[in-house]
Amino acid sequence: MYNLLSMTLTEKIKQYALQLGFDLAGVTDAAIIDADNESYFQKWLLKGNAASMDYLHKNLDKRFAPAKLLGNARSVIVTALNYKPHPAKHVAAKSPTGKVAAYAQYEDYHTFIKNLLHKLGDFITENVDSKPAFKFCVDSVPLAERALAHRAGLGFVGKNHMLINPTQGAQLLLAEIITDLKLDIDQPYPKDILNSKLTTENSKLILIAGEECKGCDKCIQACPTGALNADGIFDANLCISYLTQSNIPEIPKELAEKIGDKIFGCDNCTIACPYHRNAPVCRNSDFKFYPDRAQLNLSDILNMTQEQFDEKFFDSPIRRVGLTNMKRNANICLQNQP
Repeated sequence: MYNLLSMTLTEKIKQYALQLGFDLAGVTDAAIIDADNESYFQKWLLKGNAASMDYLHKNLDKRFAPAKLLGNARSVIVTALNYKPHPAKHVAAKSPTGKVAAYAQYEDYHTFIKNLLHKLGDFITENVDSKPAFKFCVDSVPLAERALAHRAGLGFVGKNHMLINPTQGAQLLLAEIITDLKLDIDQPYPKDILNSKLTTENSKLILIAGEECKGCDKCIQACPTGALNADGIFDANLCISYLTQSNIPEIPKELAEKIGDKIFGCDNCTIACPYHRNAPVCRNSDFKFYPDRAQLNLSDILNMTQEQFDEKFFDSPIRRVGLTNMKRNANICLQNQP
């Protein structure tokens, strides 16, 4: 048991975050995120690498300045939830199926994690004399959360452009609380990371990977479409996760053929990461997991009515993609069957 009386407020907050079911928690200040990160992101956008995700072009002034999301902000509490699923029992399918990305095998994390953040906020309020202000951030808020997670000591950003923690692996859902409280800050993850240095070589912006990814290109090799490049650039236009979750009416044939049997999302670059292999599975038993969503029957999707779709995926990230796009994906998976 922890002696809460001997803990600082920051230590209490991080410990309670773990009790709530988060796997990692750290604190950083609300200062502007370094200019290198912003410069890289803007050049990435200019190259068209964001595909049709127009929202990424908006609120650039806020994305790298947490204080602009909350007046008088002084600290950012960064949390991470490991969503690595339990190994699935192999059952021979009687008809063709499509694979679903690991995070979508759970209930919608936006709602689940936001509820946890509110509980953490209530805990903080109970432990201070004033009434602190909070801004709860779960993915939909314009915030460079991986850079903040690194600054809060939670891990490094790998060549797969995901936050990686050496213990918890590469399948992590990030969320933040921006607050006007002055909290003790954690040291940034101790080693150089991808995105930590930028250089221009042959008029090409490239990233210098740190020791964690040195000599390893497993995620790049595992990407079926070449969305990940050895020069550090990620092209969303080629990413299977983007393609299968977008509103593109028709996915180009040369890319559709590489989607294989992935009906929603793609885990190739995280599963290939050596840190993923030894990472524990999700320990939060409250995060509702649906084993039957790992593989979806393609015929069922193609014959599904809107009412059936809404009922089956009422609490799933899949619902946000819509039935029309899921049928598009199911047709692609069916055409890719051997």
